[in-house]
Amino acid sequence: MHSMVNDDGAARGRGAGATRARAAESEGGGTVGGRGRPRGRPRSFDRETALEKALLAFWEHGYEATSVSDLTRVMDIGAPSLYAAFGDKRSLFEEVVRVYGTRYGSFTDRALAEESTAHNAVERILREAATAYTEPGHPHGCLVVHAAANCSTPEVEQSLRDRRNANIAAFESRIRADVAAGVLPPETDAAALARHTGAMIQGMSQQARDGASREELEAVAEIAMSIWPRAGTHTG
Repeated sequence: MHSMVNDDGAARGRGAGATRARAAESEGGGTVGGRGRPRGRPRSFDRETALEKALLAFWEHGYEATSVSDLTRVMDIGAPSLYAAFGDKRSLFEEVVRVYGTRYGSFTDRALAEESTAHNAVERILREAATAYTEPGHPHGCLVVHAAANCSTPEVEQSLRDRRNANIAAFESRIRADVAAGVLPPETDAAALARHTGAMIQGMSQQARDGASREELEAVAEIAMSIWPRAGTHTG
């Protein structure tokens, strides 16, 4: 009891120091007692904004060429915050690809779902790709195509390949349905026509990266559609 009275000023000093330490710990999102229990409110950031910045970085530079330090710089967060919020680089990229598919690449799925024929769907896809791949405000081309360039991480490379092949399979399915319905001639090579469509989309992406304009890509799309077979006088 005596020492508490005599050391009252020192105790207050120690208490103030502890308060400052806890405040600093709170600002850094630290823990107390090593038990992983957060104290106070951790430093916050807008997750969606940071994710969009990561998306643009991957889109511009590809997966392999975008380092964790590049990501923390453009996202304006520390590495611990990145790992805590998104996992490792590969996990972050997987989320980026999902967001890209919803926000920027959904025109393919919409056209396949909404158009009455494979011809009309592919024509719309190529026309919208010409616009989407050359829009200002974000990198040109397709992230799923470009991010695979020089990728030496097998799991990422396979994931991107699977996405591209899934699109080709969807094209083929629609083409086969039109053949069965008599919309396309029975001798139509559905697999080759679907792969041709995939090659056009991927080629347009690279052309956009190389500086092709929307009008130039639209002209390419028009030529691509001119080779499509037609059954009789069907107009789609």
